[in-house]
Amino acid sequence: MNDLEIYCVTNKKIPVLEDFQYKLAVVGSEKFGNNYLESDKGDNIFNKEKFYSDLTFHYWYWKNQLDLSNNNWIGFCQKRRFWIKKSFVNIPINKENFKDSLLTKPSDEWKNYDSIICNPISVKNVKTSKLIKRGWKSILSDPSVLFNTNKRNLLLHFDMHHGHGNLEKAISVLNEKYRNDFYNYVKSSSNLNPNIMCISKSKILNQWFTDLFEWLSNCEKVFGFEDLKGYDTGRLYAYLAERFLPFWFRKNTKYLEWPWAFFENYEE
Repeated sequence: MNDLEIYCVTNKKIPVLEDFQYKLAVVGSEKFGNNYLESDKGDNIFNKEKFYSDLTFHYWYWKNQLDLSNNNWIGFCQKRRFWIKKSFVNIPINKENFKDSLLTKPSDEWKNYDSIICNPISVKNVKTSKLIKRGWKSILSDPSVLFNTNKRNLLLHFDMHHGHGNLEKAISVLNEKYRNDFYNYVKSSSNLNPNIMCISKSKILNQWFTDLFEWLSNCEKVFGFEDLKGYDTGRLYAYLAERFLPFWFRKNTKYLEWPWAFFENYEE
């Protein structure tokens, strides 16, 4: 089986991984030295980093480093969200076993799949008080979301956290081959494969990036940048990508969901 290349995108130094086999990629204004790939050289969108977050590196990698003849598995993770080995799913991860828990090679399970995406999280279990506070516009349109958890879907979740109506506006400028299916997906699904994390082969990643950044370019004509602020919309383009990724890989590839972990106390 082919090798696995993992790129960990970060805006802070991760000393514990500087001698690890992962390739560290920096976004943000700080410079960390030769151990980190930078996203501001060559063909880049570094000036949009504030709004695109990790996608700043993804774009750079696509335009400057993606090799279509490379048959390795290629994956992306984040500074606090990592792919882990299945053997660590039920084991508490700490400083001592952090590096041991990280995925470093392809699993034999992958041989019949095209892509790996994160195990999902449910968006159903939102507190009623939070639903009323952040989703009142949705409640006015359909009061049953207060009582019917099956209606607490990805569209409602996005409306609550990243601007009511913004996801529908974005979908309206999505390529026609995906538009209706993606809308139906966010209306019918309550599970999110999060983090803009995937593992696949170069030719599939090339098509993913092509479709993704074409859509986000169209979205820029709708939302621009000036009014994007704070948690809700400051990184709107990254939030859109996070919803589009699981849909795209489900539609276009034979995918496998894989365990990941949130862990930030890994400093030595």
